Amino acid sequence: MTEAMRPIELIGAAIGEGAPDRRTRAGPASLRRWGLGARLSARGRTVRWGTVVGSDLALMPQGPMAVVGEFSGRLAAAVDASIVSRHLPVVIGGDHSCAVGTWSGVVAALRRDGPGRRLGLVWVDAHLDAHTPETSLSQMPHGMPIAALLGHGAPALTEVADPAPKLRPSDVVLIGPRSWESGEAALIERLGVRVMTHDEVVRRGFADCMHEAVARVSGDTDGWGLSFDLDALDPLDAPGTGSRVARGLRTTEVAAALHGIARDPRFVAAELVEYNPSLDRERLTAEAADRVLGAMVDRRERDAYGTAPGTERRARRPPAAATGRP
Repeated sequence: MTEAMRPIELIGAAIGEGAPDRRTRAGPASLRRWGLGARLSARGRTVRWGTVVGSDLALMPQGPMAVVGEFSGRLAAAVDASIVSRHLPVVIGGDHSCAVGTWSGVVAALRRDGPGRRLGLVWVDAHLDAHTPETSLSQMPHGMPIAALLGHGAPALTEVADPAPKLRPSDVVLIGPRSWESGEAALIERLGVRVMTHDEVVRRGFADCMHEAVARVSGDTDGWGLSFDLDALDPLDAPGTGSRVARGLRTTEVAAALHGIARDPRFVAAELVEYNPSLDRERLTAEAADRVLGAMVDRRERDAYGTAPGTERRARRPPAAATGRP
């Protein structure tokens, strides 16, 4: 078995307490009942559901930060154990605060072979997710994971698994943001993180942006991963997500660009987050999640016309309302 063909372990991140709408907590269970595992297996990979890490609601009187911090430690341990067992962990969320646990766990596994080992990360999202408690109006942790992984913010998030920063600014690329606040933008600019806004993606195409991003995060690191927030997609394709923003990426283009990336032996983990089944319409968002993840793990080659399996176009539907994520 090659590194690129490691069995895929789906890890549920059942948390919604990091966001105003807690119903994303039901996302992993809903996708599991819908048959996500079997659908991904049909792409030619060995796929199994592993553990589901759930938030401890008894901590809610202490506030969302306490819930997310405790949860992140347990999710990090699950992801770390998956990598040690030579699986490819794919975390299914859950609000995007789960990224603190996901990537802290990946880094813990990498650093087991040396404290200087580095992770590269492509972050596809409608938001920057780079707030700290000093800049966030809502104080919601799902708007803070990038800052925390870079070592900025509340210790409950920055010190998960290891007090050292999990990422270097040069090893991160954000693709697709179209909604942000000045405080988080200032931090990202000060740190020098590469950001490809939605306008840049529209101008260049998602595939071209993804190609540059992968080159940046994989060229001088010990492994790289992808964090994909469903709100990066156009609400026409993905209405059932935590923080919808008007416009967005189209699933067909995204799936085509992501086709087969998990075959890269340097690819160490992925996560797909912010699925809110209560807001999903006709399972459009579940289907989008399947197409995005399925394209990533697909072992099949593109057809004679260069089309990746599962990237057929869908009819456009009425737009959904847009909301921000302070």
